[in-house]
Amino acid sequence: MTWDFFSLSLFMSLPSFPYFLKDYREKNPGVTVLDPPISIQHLHNRQSMLQVVVELNLSDSYGKVGVPKQLVISKEPSSIPEAVSKAKLGLPLVVKPLLVDGSAKSHELSLAYDEFSLSMLDPPLVLQEFINHGGILFKVYIVGEAVKVVRRFSLPDVDKREQLSNKGAFRFPRVSCAAASADDADLDPSIAELPPRPLLEKLAKELCNRLGLRLFNIDIIRERGTRDRFYVIDINYFPGYSKMPEYEHIFTDFLLGIGQSKYRNRRRLSSSRTSRPNPKTDEIASSF
Repeated sequence: MTWDFFSLSLFMSLPSFPYFLKDYREKNPGVTVLDPPISIQHLHNRQSMLQVVVELNLSDSYGKVGVPKQLVISKEPSSIPEAVSKAKLGLPLVVKPLLVDGSAKSHELSLAYDEFSLSMLDPPLVLQEFINHGGILFKVYIVGEAVKVVRRFSLPDVDKREQLSNKGAFRFPRVSCAAASADDADLDPSIAELPPRPLLEKLAKELCNRLGLRLFNIDIIRERGTRDRFYVIDINYFPGYSKMPEYEHIFTDFLLGIGQSKYRNRRRLSSSRTSRPNPKTDEIASSF
């Protein structure tokens, strides 16, 4: 039986899947589960995925990392303008589906310029305040302890005149695809500069620990006009690693490291069992 990614994602999202996996692991103790499904499910919801970043409140000498102001909408579309007003979110707003299920639809992206367009949206969804970022997104890949970052073209900045002249909600294609690589583009150095390596490594380590995951990526933007103000706008589980530089070597080292660690632990356990004193043998020896 073969599975495509979408079918596998649906299967993994079923409430019974963790129990299926637990039963499978008990029957096959030699199988290694890279990341627990319960932890993966945390990234299937755009509300919960960014909450862990909010709780981090990461700020040091290298910069500050936060998330854009956002609002979850699950009610009737007619209630959206009032909800946005109460939450004091400023236009334009990035519109994203609330749930992430691996389908192309779950990665659709729109930009809503006015209040009237908000009542035309289709909940459940997440509304994020749009932050000008020079049209560049930093995609940070995490594979265990390895961290790689690449530039991708993103949504262009929106100035005041454009905001006033545009009406409606405009749909954009998925912006962080392989064809949108910006690593070789001629960019303003203040926009192209990668986030500080120590900041990315600290963020990756904290998220690995808090999420309980080893294979994911973070989409980060830098606020236009700043050097050290960053926002996490999305976290994706097991992204397209073929777009990551040197992915073959990094992924091979990751899997080899897991195998070697498991082998050492097995040897250590076996050694401790053989060296453990035998009460019956000690009792016989002490009687002479």
